[in-house]
Amino acid sequence: MSTNGDAITGLEPRGDDGPRARLYARGAAALSDAELLALALRCRRAKEAAATARRLLARFGSIGGVLAARPQQLLGVAGIDAARAAALAVVLELAERASTLGIAHAPVFGASSDVSRFLRLRLGRCRREVFGVLFLDSQHRLIEYRALFFGTVDSATVHPREVLRAAMDLNAAAVILAHNHPSGVAEPSRADVALTERLRSALSLVDIRVLDHLVVVPTGTVSFAERGLL
Repeated sequence: MSTNGDAITGLEPRGDDGPRARLYARGAAALSDAELLALALRCRRAKEAAATARRLLARFGSIGGVLAARPQQLLGVAGIDAARAAALAVVLELAERASTLGIAHAPVFGASSDVSRFLRLRLGRCRREVFGVLFLDSQHRLIEYRALFFGTVDSATVHPREVLRAAMDLNAAAVILAHNHPSGVAEPSRADVALTERLRSALSLVDIRVLDHLVVVPTGTVSFAERGLL
């Protein structure tokens, strides 16, 4: 692949209304899921790319399912070789890392939409329940996000001592708890409320505040703080 100034051979828009031309003219948001996947695959022929994209969506159900799939799973789809599987596998990771920038250097409550977007990328498409924690400094800036516990499709066993140990290791002053509901129903359960209270009690013993607990689904988040549950 050769370059000429800022143009990259094979990527310049063509004089039609195909996906690539619309990408340049109107931005990526103007493309369908299948068209975005087809462009990401970088197939030599447009028809080949479109057919492969349709097979991926049929196999994994949605673009979220495609991006959450492991490379080994992607290789089971006709038209996907190792290079294309790797390209798709890194898309979600790139998006997650980019979303971290919005909350890395500013107090998280000054960027609540960035926090929600970050957690939706991290947890919203998981097919089993995952419990994670945003560890924050005294200015409520992100120190690190960690996924600490993994469960089945509807539950994850959470040990307060492990959350406390991680918070102490990172010298965190506050935390935001988060877990996903693979069912897609974001309503907090009684068990979620009871767990939050146990964690808040344990962390308060060492002066670490629980600022919020968010339930995450692909379409959004529900905040315990906003519900008055903290």
